[in-house]
Amino acid sequence: MGYGFRTHGYGGPSYRSYGGGGGGGGFVWYITPVIKKLIIANVAVFLGVALLNGFFHLGGPILLWFGLVPNSVLHGFLWQPVTYMFLHGGFWHLFFNMFGLWMFGMPLERDWGGRRFLKYYFLTGIGAGILAVVMNGIYVLGGWADASLLSIPTIGASGAIYGILLAFGLLYPKTPILVMFVFPIPARLFVIIFGAIAFMNALGSPGSQVSHVAHLGGMVIGLLYLRGPKDIYWSIRKLYAHWQLERARRKFKVYVRDQEEQERRQTHPDDWVN
Repeated sequence: MGYGFRTHGYGGPSYRSYGGGGGGGGFVWYITPVIKKLIIANVAVFLGVALLNGFFHLGGPILLWFGLVPNSVLHGFLWQPVTYMFLHGGFWHLFFNMFGLWMFGMPLERDWGGRRFLKYYFLTGIGAGILAVVMNGIYVLGGWADASLLSIPTIGASGAIYGILLAFGLLYPKTPILVMFVFPIPARLFVIIFGAIAFMNALGSPGSQVSHVAHLGGMVIGLLYLRGPKDIYWSIRKLYAHWQLERARRKFKVYVRDQEEQERRQTHPDDWVN
């Protein structure tokens, strides 16, 4: 699937990993400083792992040591919720994640500044990883997935990318994004669709190759950071109050219609007599 801000697009996922995100901001070909450094770091790690795997066959051990393995995290490998973000399962996995980072992240870094953007990037990425560990444990304990799920490495930056996508949708909600390069939809709706897909996939396929829980986790952590639990609580209360008000209005309309019908019958008592 492709999408963009009128110009660019995106496509697919990875291995037990995150499948990147993407969008666009017009023909802006320079790269802001923090995003440039993140892309360089990710590319450097990818090339380094490829060389170590090619010459010394260390790809597997690197994934187990630096990917996000729930059993390992629970046994003290506490660096993994950070390091897993810099590992990728292949060129296209890396490309689409970095493409999404550039396309959606550029407006955020320009508006927030580098320090806040970097903080948000790591907060959503690390938070997504921790949530994935917790949820995978729940899947196994609840009998919805095999215990081997806890030994599978999760890799990729898409928890952070989905967090960036969420922030983009909240801050630039009316910005048109082209789906399949053709159909424009507002950024807010685009984010809602992606969030719904991640939620349904997280419920329906806990053992799949793509970590949908981490995708959803990046969006949830981003929402909590940007809106805060209190704002989210009051938003829910507001929606519930609005629903109650609309429900009361519908009941009142039905009551008024019944009263008018009753008065009409009393005024014309023989209307229904043959």
